[in-house]
Amino acid sequence: MNSTENIKETVRSKYAEIAMQDKTVNVASCCGSGGCSTEVYNIMTDDYSRVEGYVPEANLGLGCGLPTQFAGIKPGNTVLDLGSGAGNDCFIARKEAGADGRVIGVDFTPEMVAKAQANAQKLGYANVEFRQGDIEALPLTSNMVDVVVSNCVLNLVPDKRKAFAETLRVLKPGGHFSISDVVLRGAIPARLRESAEMYAGCVSGAMEESAYLGIIHDLGFEQVTVQKRKPIILPDDILSRYLSAEEIRAYAQSGAGTFSITVAATKPLATKNDACCAPNAEGTAKVKLATGEACGCGIDSTCC
Repeated sequence: MNSTENIKETVRSKYAEIAMQDKTVNVASCCGSGGCSTEVYNIMTDDYSRVEGYVPEANLGLGCGLPTQFAGIKPGNTVLDLGSGAGNDCFIARKEAGADGRVIGVDFTPEMVAKAQANAQKLGYANVEFRQGDIEALPLTSNMVDVVVSNCVLNLVPDKRKAFAETLRVLKPGGHFSISDVVLRGAIPARLRESAEMYAGCVSGAMEESAYLGIIHDLGFEQVTVQKRKPIILPDDILSRYLSAEEIRAYAQSGAGTFSITVAATKPLATKNDACCAPNAEGTAKVKLATGEACGCGIDSTCC
């Protein structure tokens, strides 16, 4: 897995497989990445069963938090779910946004989009739509979204700075996000990072929490807050697939760890980066992050 395209293809193929397999396999797994552990039952996912708007058929057991619980979605809001899967968080967001709201789910995997669309059609949800697309180049115009949510997805994206820059672009000034994701504290062993299975399983694609939050700050988001943090304990029967017994002991003693965090931040009403540019959704030109206006520079140029 030496390139961005290799990583994306790993994620795409794994989540296509997950979309087609029985849900019971996913909910007994590590972010759906296959049989996870005989020691614990689903080490990542939070319990959605009491959340209003929950649709069990749309929950594939792939999350690591409850971002909609913290997102402050209001009636009439336009909500974007990054990595929408079978539509679970979109349907919960719809309940909060109401009949006058609009919910858009974007997913990288066509099979997931098809599954979500089928679920929405079955439920008769006309104000929920799903689009196939890359989070690093979202298929949305600028300044159109009130709230962005995401659940255990951005850790799978190779360029997280691009993903958060795109989040900034599509949010309306004053809009905000609430994102649950997997982050690290301390060094994760190299073989965990290098494993394709663990990458698709949300662990080896994660980055150091301080660096993760640093990207959000650097892009100009305000009111950056960790709303929830919980440890993710990888049992020995998972670790033993990648590490020797001695390496497992050393890892346990190192103080390093894997965590699920839910982080929120707000797009400023005006920002010093208003004139800065990023690729448009088609990747054919650069537009100003804040307004969507053309920058007048080449796609490979640095405009600010």
